Amino acid sequence: MERNMLNLEGRVALVTGSSRGIGRACAIRLAEAGADVVTNYVTSRSAAEDTALEICARGRRAWIVKADVSEEEDIQSMVDFIGEKVGRLDVIVSNAASGGFRPLLESSSRHFEATMNLNVMAIVHLVKAAMPLLERSEGRAKVIALSSHGSQIALPSYGLVGTSKAAVESIARHLALEIGDRGVNVNVVKSGLVETDSTKRFPDAERMFAERQAKTMTGGRDLTADDVANAVAFLASPMADMVQGEVLTVDGGAAVHV
Repeated sequence: MERNMLNLEGRVALVTGSSRGIGRACAIRLAEAGADVVTNYVTSRSAAEDTALEICARGRRAWIVKADVSEEEDIQSMVDFIGEKVGRLDVIVSNAASGGFRPLLESSSRHFEATMNLNVMAIVHLVKAAMPLLERSEGRAKVIALSSHGSQIALPSYGLVGTSKAAVESIARHLALEIGDRGVNVNVVKSGLVETDSTKRFPDAERMFAERQAKTMTGGRDLTADDVANAVAFLASPMADMVQGEVLTVDGGAAVHV
């Protein structure tokens, strides 16, 4: 897909967890397509500033907001800032996620609640807080959540995160049902294994990355954060106005065979 086919000029996007990894790639890709971008972080302001500099280098505006999206109050404060300082919001990319890597039998209620609050409830609270802005968007507003293969297959020590990703995909479908007729599209990008600071900490990560190349059906090219960001940019664009409540898998075909 040629980059100039995705025109997001005049749009404002919020990307949660955009200081590094896939979130950073999404923020930069949306800027390349013409969007101004709100960069969200919770711990590393310097990394968020680096992302913002990359956005500005592409001729777009950038804002940096510290907010813990597992907390509804933080989300509301961030959206209030966007409404007051930016004045519009057309695209939300719900990317921030965590949960740790541990067996389910070693997980506590606290672990479960923390994972669900950050990975699942964040998208609900984001949409709830931002609906007044999203409904004023020119054209259809877009909400895009990030998922992973753990939503469908079992991975070692990934039970909590995988469960939350399955919930994200269901939440997206139900949100689409509730707000689709109010001018908002809600979709999910399900990513295959991408090398990031987080995935490097997977149990048995070295073996998983070694096997990834053998399972893809794209000539052996490794999946990158930019590949995932391209799918996000497509769903954020008017080209995807008739894509609603769907899960778009980006993994080079790795999950379609054993």
